[in-house]
Amino acid sequence: MLQPLPQCPFTNISLPPSVYHFLFVLLCPKNTKKLKRLRKKVFLGLVYGIILILAVVRCAFPQVMDKRVVADVCLPADSCDVADVQDGEGACLTERSAGLCLAYDAPRFVDSEGRPIKNRIYSVPGFRKTFPDLQDVHIVAARRWGVSPVEDRKEAEKRKNELVYVGSNPYYTMDGRMNYSIPYLVPRASDLLQKISRNFLDSLAIKGIPLHTLIVTSVLRTENDIRRLRRVNYNASEESCHRFGTTFDISYHRYNTVSHPDGPERRAVRNDTLKWVLSEVLRDVRAAGLCYVKYEVKQGCYHVTVR
Repeated sequence: MLQPLPQCPFTNISLPPSVYHFLFVLLCPKNTKKLKRLRKKVFLGLVYGIILILAVVRCAFPQVMDKRVVADVCLPADSCDVADVQDGEGACLTERSAGLCLAYDAPRFVDSEGRPIKNRIYSVPGFRKTFPDLQDVHIVAARRWGVSPVEDRKEAEKRKNELVYVGSNPYYTMDGRMNYSIPYLVPRASDLLQKISRNFLDSLAIKGIPLHTLIVTSVLRTENDIRRLRRVNYNASEESCHRFGTTFDISYHRYNTVSHPDGPERRAVRNDTLKWVLSEVLRDVRAAGLCYVKYEVKQGCYHVTVR
């Protein structure tokens, strides 16, 4: 049996022998030889005991785990924008001299029953498994909701009663290298693209990730675009869903960082992290029956058609 050691300054304290010897090793480093006397089961018993106590405290007082995320909001004199919120690394997006900086409690989103909505990144079980929609279902939806094929860009501009210009939008970015399509969609698809883009930004804000906008790599393809594309890519389909203005491609490899032009540099975010968040957004939109989604491996994009 373990016995108290008289030379230690806390020998008069009434403690169980196992606790006494554990404290003895911690507070009396000169007696390092006594480490061998601290049995493994005694040490593990103390560890498990501490874990049990913490678990009881957590169950009895759940508020101790209620973390409040506090950030700075730099308020210009006349506005307060979501892009002004300080990110997780403390990089404020607007200069402090532009207005007042106040304490800000990050919004807590709850469901209809008052339970906090998850704010972790879960991604999806598998990209191909989650987004399996093939060309056959895409083309049916494209023909149902789309316009008749457009010959060229001049004709697209004349059909503005059927098509919506989507080349400029604060919620997403058009790829500057988009050479085989033009930024037009039917209203139904335009609304879908904006919904996906806004949901993506909302999801980033909830998860505390610096804001990025999506990059759209392909939209409406005219008949002239199809002919030019087939000269360089023989696999390009003549029955592309992009011909009907119902389909767009969103890159999952590239994103546009949202930052103030005169502010500090934003902290880097891995593209994989943004891809996981985007996959969650598309999964939810697809589950709501708003679109078909195909995971394109070679093109590095999500192929989305409105339903």
